[in-house]
Amino acid sequence: MTAERDLMTEEFERHRRHLQAVAYRMLGSVSEAEDAVQESWLRLARSDGGAIDNLGGWLTTVVARVCLDMLRARSSRREEYVGTWLPEPVVAVEYGKDDPEHEAVLADSVGLALLVVLDTLTPPERLAFVLHDMFALPFEEIAPIVDRTAAAARQLASRARRRVQGAAPTPDPDLAEQRKVVDAFLAAARAGDFEALIEVLDPEVVFRVETRTGGRPAVTGGQAVAREILERGREFAPFARPAIVNGAAGFIVMPGGKLLSVVGFTVSGGRIVEIDVIANPDRLRSATR
Repeated sequence: MTAERDLMTEEFERHRRHLQAVAYRMLGSVSEAEDAVQESWLRLARSDGGAIDNLGGWLTTVVARVCLDMLRARSSRREEYVGTWLPEPVVAVEYGKDDPEHEAVLADSVGLALLVVLDTLTPPERLAFVLHDMFALPFEEIAPIVDRTAAAARQLASRARRRVQGAAPTPDPDLAEQRKVVDAFLAAARAGDFEALIEVLDPEVVFRVETRTGGRPAVTGGQAVAREILERGREFAPFARPAIVNGAAGFIVMPGGKLLSVVGFTVSGGRIVEIDVIANPDRLRSATR
């Protein structure tokens, strides 16, 4: 029995990273994703592992079902939430370009801007889009998870895809070029240079902040965002340290060595189109890796 359990544990660990990636895209929360993956392990431990032909597919289905339940429960709680909800970020220090861990962080990443848009989908839409468009799961396998036909699951993913394509900006792929833009932003913020900020901000830039007390209404437009940065963010700029935030150039703010906030950027066309400031301690517990 011990040998069987050891083998089951070993097989589960082979799939853990994939399951974590699925759950994070579903939930936008590292800690909740870990809970969903742990629940899949508990269900596997209670099952007859020897009767499962495709363990990876079985575990993916279980994690998806768990995430769907968590999303539905969250939707009912979110009705009283004020302002913009931001995801729990994945943050890494800036490794060398050829560092394997650096490459792994980038490979596992999904941008904050995309996660914000995914959070506007219904739970079934999000599940269908994530499983099909991000992980190539056939609609025939998605259908029973959302209690729909395969054709209806395809419709869910199609609706989600249209909303994502219309709302989530496409970031510039070169991390080094992103870093130049973010560094220019930070230099302008530290110097209090309004015109220099305008130069790096897209005219339609969106600025979002979530603090301990909840999300603030988003600020839009280059001039409005530049004023917001100079009014509220200049005092924290000296404590900013470069970081990779969900696979993109960003920074962390650490006055006195304590993590105060994570700032993520979406750079598109050489300019900043979205800024997300996560300063809610509940979102930062699992931020760094």
